[in-house]
Amino acid sequence: MRPLMNAGRFRLQTLESNLTSLVKYSSELESQMAKLIQICQQVEVNTSMHEAKLNEECDELVDIIHRRKQMISVKIKETKVTKLRKLAQQIANCRQRLERSTVLINQADHLLKESDHARFLQAAKTVVDRVSIATTSSQVPFPDVNLNDAFENFALDFSREKKLLEGLDYVTAPNPPTIREELCTASHDTITVHWMSDDEFSVGSYELQYTIYTGQANFISLYSSMDSWMIVPNIKQNHYTVHGLQSGTRYIFLVKAINQAGSRHSDPARLKTNSQPFKLDPKFAHKKLKISNDGMQMEKEESSLKKSHTPERFSGTGCYGATGNVFIDSGCHYWEVAVGNSTWYAVGIAYKSAPKNEWIGKNTSSWVFTRCNNNFLVRHNNKEVLVDVHPQLKRLGVLLDYDNNTFSFYDPANSLHLHTYEIPFILPVCPTFTIWNKSLLLLSGLPAPDFMDTFLPLQQECICRPQESPYVSGLKPCQ
Repeated sequence: MRPLMNAGRFRLQTLESNLTSLVKYSSELESQMAKLIQICQQVEVNTSMHEAKLNEECDELVDIIHRRKQMISVKIKETKVTKLRKLAQQIANCRQRLERSTVLINQADHLLKESDHARFLQAAKTVVDRVSIATTSSQVPFPDVNLNDAFENFALDFSREKKLLEGLDYVTAPNPPTIREELCTASHDTITVHWMSDDEFSVGSYELQYTIYTGQANFISLYSSMDSWMIVPNIKQNHYTVHGLQSGTRYIFLVKAINQAGSRHSDPARLKTNSQPFKLDPKFAHKKLKISNDGMQMEKEESSLKKSHTPERFSGTGCYGATGNVFIDSGCHYWEVAVGNSTWYAVGIAYKSAPKNEWIGKNTSSWVFTRCNNNFLVRHNNKEVLVDVHPQLKRLGVLLDYDNNTFSFYDPANSLHLHTYEIPFILPVCPTFTIWNKSLLLLSGLPAPDFMDTFLPLQQECICRPQESPYVSGLKPCQ
């Protein structure tokens, strides 16, 4: 009996579950159908609107043609009047000359028939003079008769307009352009954005929009807050360079293609500026350190001492240190240090006010990552934390996000986070570098690696170890 009851209960639960799924499916179908009906209604509205616009545009074209017809007709009639008036004047002049010549011919003919010699001589002198004057006047050439005066050179050429009218069609908004991230370039304060469009001949102009990327995953929400977006309108090329950006900062870019029918925008692209470049400052390097001419490499001199006594920032006894030639008080900055074969070094930051004769990391004004032979650790305010690092670490990545109060170390070759300090910065900080053997090579002005975009490091706390021996694994620490 019990198995039957269990089977019935199972079937009931299955039926209830299937019924729930069916109800949910029916609800989704109703919602989808409602959306489709709404789109159909919108199609009807848009069709009516476009037909009304078509009639309006065609009526305007007909009105323009009618006005042009009237204007050209007036020009034709005015030209006709001018030409006929000129021709009538020429005809009147010819008629007047013809009448004078006819009168003289009749008089001369009558005189030639005179039989009385005395009368002939009396009238001949006057007639001869008048005929002579008329003959001289007749030798003046007539003005040329130009056939163009008959208005034959006038023509109506509407071939271009006819082609335009035959090519009339409705225009749609251009297809969305595509940002080509592989072609985009950046410096520490500029980004050059490149894009392409499938139908660029229908594009009137482009509009570039950009804003600082805050890590917000919902792009629709980000785009709706347009107050924070910068807009560059009326771009005619398919590339543009934005100047005056923050160094080491990620931005969201959009490109909008525009014509008279509307606009469509590209998918968002995340691009970032490089970090601010800097060099090692030889003026504040320890006298036993050799700084390269380009200011990017420091090497400990084992055999000779510099005779000149230069200031030694963060360089206590036996601490061979140098600083960068910048003080940072805003923005996000990334640099790397190629440590090579060095086994004793320290890399970090310090306030400008940090004590000059203390080891970096031994006070409240400096934070460092250091290697002491086979031990890797971070140090601040004389408190140390061991860090799990591959012993073959050849390059150290350093990310300073001053605005967000974080200072982090990375293994860029293996895309690994090593440690992050949370620091409520109150003063500008300077990059610092210390070495006890071999050399270090500085690589600045770099973009932060892509793996950091999605990496959320676990914030580690600097643990004080007052009870521990000042020696780690039997080795004298770098202090």
